[in-house]
Amino acid sequence: MANKKKRPTLQDIADRVGVTKMTVSRCLRDSSQVSDALKEKINQAVEDLGYIPNRAPDILSNAKSNAIGVLVPSLTNQVFAEVIRGIESVTTPAGYQTMIAHYSYSTELEEQSIASLLSYNVDAIILSENIHTQKARKMLKTASIPVIEIMDSYSPRIEQAVGFDNGQASLDMTKALQAKGRKRVAYFAARMDERTRLKLQGYRRAVEQVGQLPISLQTEEASSFTLGAKLLGQLLELHPDVDGIVCTNDDLAIGALYECQRRGIKVPEQMAIAGFHGHDISQAMIPRLATVVTPREEIGRVAASQLIERLKGADSWQDSIDLGYQIECGESI
Repeated sequence: MANKKKRPTLQDIADRVGVTKMTVSRCLRDSSQVSDALKEKINQAVEDLGYIPNRAPDILSNAKSNAIGVLVPSLTNQVFAEVIRGIESVTTPAGYQTMIAHYSYSTELEEQSIASLLSYNVDAIILSENIHTQKARKMLKTASIPVIEIMDSYSPRIEQAVGFDNGQASLDMTKALQAKGRKRVAYFAARMDERTRLKLQGYRRAVEQVGQLPISLQTEEASSFTLGAKLLGQLLELHPDVDGIVCTNDDLAIGALYECQRRGIKVPEQMAIAGFHGHDISQAMIPRLATVVTPREEIGRVAASQLIERLKGADSWQDSIDLGYQIECGESI
């Protein structure tokens, strides 16, 4: 975005509603100070205009803050810790600060975090999802700053995306198990965020292509080694003929693998297991875990580099940058 638009102001809201700017300000600070009818009108004007509160009133709306907002679903997830490391390896030398917020895989919390970051006049923003509320999209459009969505290069995007094809990666890993002779492959899914759904779709395409019925265990719980072990136990009870498992991440895969060892189930002879993302631990364990190796840190570096080039005035960019992935067969399939 080369030309930054003027953001809606309190006066714009006041003009639309037909009240004073002071009345609007009072309502936004404490809505109990105005009538319910007036509060509804003001809130509707805020929604229609995409108004963003300004928490730095001494900074002009069109001034540079030298800050880039970064939204991640989790601060403890190693995937996003590596993404942030990649981002800051570029932003810090370029003189930009990162303002990081997390939203616990909730679109409503993401909307609040976007509003908070924009209220500090960040110069650009990096989002870790491509599913957003209508209000969040309107705020981003109103802010008129560069926006990049990461971790998925395949889905529809707001402006620009940096990542890889999650569905194809999952399909390729499932086919790798099938190539090893696995006849009944199941899928373990957790959190059920959009990327997990894409991976699940890729798995389903792979098994359906060979005339099999998909078998998936899905939960909204957060991924963990313990959850992987729990799902393995459930799978053995429900589908004892399964001889392969593809997991939405390495945590579930490692938990399932260790539970197989605890039960005396040989991996990969009796059960093949594959993860996703290629964390360091997956290559240090015995047997080495089969996994989809994804370029998390590189995604962060490329996204940050793209934003900075756009902030310097670049008015054209590649809409989707696919950094690919690698299928690591390890020793567990």
